[in-house]
Amino acid sequence: MLYHLLYPLHSVFGGFNVFRYITFRSIGAIITGFVVVLVLGPAFIRFLKRLQIGQVVREDGPETHFSKEGIPTMGGAFILAAITFSTLIWADLTSRYVWLVLGLTLWFGLVGAVDDYRKIKKKNSKGLSAKGKLFFQILGATVAGAILFSHHGFDSHLTIPFFKQVNFDLGWFYILFAVLVIVGSSNAVNLTDGLDGLAIGPTVVSGSVYLVFSYLAGHAVLSSYLQIPFVPGAGEVAVFCGALVGSSLGFLWFNTFPAQVFMGDVGSLALGAALGSVAIITKQEILLIIVGGIFVMEAISVILQVGFFKMSGGKRIFLMAPFHHHFEKKGWEEPKVVVRFWIISIVLGLAAIATLKLR
Repeated sequence: MLYHLLYPLHSVFGGFNVFRYITFRSIGAIITGFVVVLVLGPAFIRFLKRLQIGQVVREDGPETHFSKEGIPTMGGAFILAAITFSTLIWADLTSRYVWLVLGLTLWFGLVGAVDDYRKIKKKNSKGLSAKGKLFFQILGATVAGAILFSHHGFDSHLTIPFFKQVNFDLGWFYILFAVLVIVGSSNAVNLTDGLDGLAIGPTVVSGSVYLVFSYLAGHAVLSSYLQIPFVPGAGEVAVFCGALVGSSLGFLWFNTFPAQVFMGDVGSLALGAALGSVAIITKQEILLIIVGGIFVMEAISVILQVGFFKMSGGKRIFLMAPFHHHFEKKGWEEPKVVVRFWIISIVLGLAAIATLKLR
């Protein structure tokens, strides 16, 4: 909005020329998202308390989590509101990529909101059925993948990190691949959201990394120099990533141990879908395995646990899945688990950026 309102005035006052730069507007989106959540967060938490929108704890979860019962949840709705506001304020609203990633994020947020509402209404940890939730996730991801694939000039080749000459044209199968990335990323973040600040920390790191890759992918000279796919218009997605990072940082202020509010599925499903869609737009889909390594690890731990439990007749690999609960069962304090996972996430984010020079 500011881009359209103020940049045209640069001919009258040269200072408005700054709005043409994606870097400036991305920083503006970060600050705006952070300030909006930080300033209005306490009022939103009080609002959730008045409506008695409280966390419903799993009966089979760690005993230490029973004290979290009733803490306001669905805070992710406020994250999404801040992301939307910040993006609309700072982004070039003629960018179809911005509208695509924002629309998909809000769709997954809606699915998560229905899931959260059912949990709260039924007073148990079961919301939407697994099949129902998956259906709506696949529906949204399929539409997004089809829109991207039909976009003139969109490249359906799959880029492999570390190998500049290795790529595969998936053709129509790219839509299925996009669905796998988006839905997988959404559910992986959802599984990670089990401790105070655990999911939102790596989300900030991942969003920051993809902010860099979005800017580079949309810059013809830099993408050519770094030998990464050039995606015309992808640079504007950096502004969305800035809004995501700033809003998530603001939410972390209230979600850090001991949490005053939880994001709920409305937040975790949406943020995961956002990261997945940005990875697809920037043609750095495989890199998401490194960038979101914490999310991948958590998802794999659940898959291994469930699979081994069924095949072995009741035996377990971990004391409890997802993986973060395993360490709680081993006696680690919740803040120790969270901070150590953050550290791993930062290292993985740096490793992902390092791949720019390892090709």
